[in-house]
This record gives sequence, C-alpha cells and structure tokens, in this order.
Amino acid sequence: MEIENRESKIENRGALFLDRDGTLIIDKDYLADPAGVEILPGIPAALRRARELGYELFLFTNQSGIGRGYYTLDQAHAVNARMDELLGLPAPIFREICIAPERPDQPSLYRKPSPRFIQEMIARYALDPAHCYMVGDRPSDIESGQNAGVHPIAVCTGKLSADEWRDLKIPALRIYADFGRFVDAL
Repeated sequence: MEIENRESKIENRGALFLDRDGTLIIDKDYLADPAGVEILPGIPAALRRARELGYELFLFTNQSGIGRGYYTLDQAHAVNARMDELLGLPAPIFREICIAPERPDQPSLYRKPSPRFIQEMIARYALDPAHCYMVGDRPSDIESGQNAGVHPIAVCTGKLSADEWRDLKIPALRIYADFGRFVDAL
C-alpha cells in the first residue's frame, strides 16, 4: 500500500473518498498504460462542483494488477497522472491517494473493503464522518465505506446496474446513475 500526500488546505470537514476504475474512469481490467485512460462523462465538472461545495477529495483504489505482476506501482502512478491531466482541474485534485497493490488473496491493511485508509484520513484531517462519503462501483467500495462509518454511495458506471445494486439489499446504500448525479444531490 502506498499513500501519496498532496498538500492543500481543507476548508470544511467533509470528504469524498472516490474509487477510480468504474467511478471516475472507464474500467479497463488491469489498466497499466496511461494512453488507455478515459474519463467518464461529466467527471471533471462533478469534481469541480464537489470542491466548490467544500468537499475534500481522496482517491482510494485497489490495484491488484501490481500484486499479480501485470504492472508496477510506477505504472499505476503514471495512470493516475494521466487521469489528473485529462481531468484538467487545478492541482492537486486529490488530497491523498491510496493505492492498494495486493491481490485479493494476499494480506493487506488497505485493500478495500478495509476501512483503514478512510479512518486514517478522518483522523488525520479531523473530518466529520457524518459529512464523508465512499463512492464506488463495486461492493468492496461500499463495504469499505460502511466499515469506516461513512455514507456508502454506489454509482452505475462500472460493474453493477441499479437493479443489481438494489438486489444486494445493502442497508443505507444510495444509488446514483453516475458520480455527477450524486454530487448534484449533495
């Protein structure tokens, strides 16, 4: 696991913890080439609006392709850098970034559904969990948010449709077509 700190002043005590693949960018299994990064529609405007509303942004991504030997941590950083470039927002976009490189079968302190990264950021930046959200497209994203005591938000731009999310019957889960619709509801 690696956490990258990107300095900026926190204006309020709320935060959005964001999954990457299927939430902010098109999910391409084991994305190692920055040229393959495609931002989902509406993401730059939604991130800009979230910042205007005073939310701090954190990126929280499982990257088991590193643990599987498909690509390196440096390649994962290059993909994130390309994403930042394509988003076209003032840097730093994300206060901190957590990349969990382990395979699902490997021991890990940070791999979702672990709440550790969220809990550490809440403590480090004195965030109010009542104003924090974990946004993702997979059940492990949602479970991570629930485990950390923040609001779980599902988006339907990745692995599951709205009907599939509803079928899981996850308590307190809010489902949105995409990240932009969630930000509009904040």
